[in-house]
Amino acid sequence: NRSFLAPAPPMTPRMDDPVLLTGAGGRVGQAILRHLGPDFEWRLLDREPLPDRKLPAGVDAADVFNADITDADAVREATAGCRAVIHLAGDPRPEAPWDSVLRNNIDGTRTVFAAAVETGVERVAFASSNHAVGAYETDTRTPELYRPDDGFRLDGTELPRPSNLYGVSKAAGESIGRYYHDAHDLSVVAVRIGNLTEGHPPIDYERGQAMWLSYRDCAHLFERCLVADYGYEIVYGISDNDRKYYSIQRAKEVLGYDPQDDSAEWDGDEREA
Repeated sequence: NRSFLAPAPPMTPRMDDPVLLTGAGGRVGQAILRHLGPDFEWRLLDREPLPDRKLPAGVDAADVFNADITDADAVREATAGCRAVIHLAGDPRPEAPWDSVLRNNIDGTRTVFAAAVETGVERVAFASSNHAVGAYETDTRTPELYRPDDGFRLDGTELPRPSNLYGVSKAAGESIGRYYHDAHDLSVVAVRIGNLTEGHPPIDYERGQAMWLSYRDCAHLFERCLVADYGYEIVYGISDNDRKYYSIQRAKEVLGYDPQDDSAEWDGDEREA
């Protein structure tokens, strides 16, 4: 069973304790750093060297780690002294083969959670995916599922139904997080990320609009993952779209998520709210 905690007032981030961001060079990582860069002390980890344009101002070279998340020693070094981890790294391809998702998304995720516990990290925000529940989109539900007047909602209490092996790996990551919460009292939130795009949401693509997540709403959601009070949670990462089949109510109630954007009304303004 999930931990259903009453909503808590926002906490003030402890600015003297770093946050480790794995997969910092990817789209989600860059959305977070673009909007939250000055607000936290970051450590950044990515398998590929990060060019200067992907680094927020003020990040010291000693806080940038070029390492694979399956390298336990490197991950422990990166997490040591951190208060929290946002774990994004992995193979993001929906068509990724099993050997890659096993190594990068399952073994790598376990390595990150284990290092977090070993080094005294308090919380981990894990980037799950809509692909962990993609098989709920059956022929009997679509395309009506993507339309504003359809009442079907996934809210995070449902069992995973992966639509590909990538989705299997994300469902496994959620279970890994559940284990480390139960066994080690680690606060864990799994964010089932929808369709993150920079700029305008997909035009004439109902599914893409229903699961759209703007850059600023993405950053705000992960900010709430860093400062809210929770035990173990699964929430959906989408903007407050008129079209939706993922409920964001739990993210609002427990994390204090307050999305600013709607794929039906987006005006091109992604300035910080």
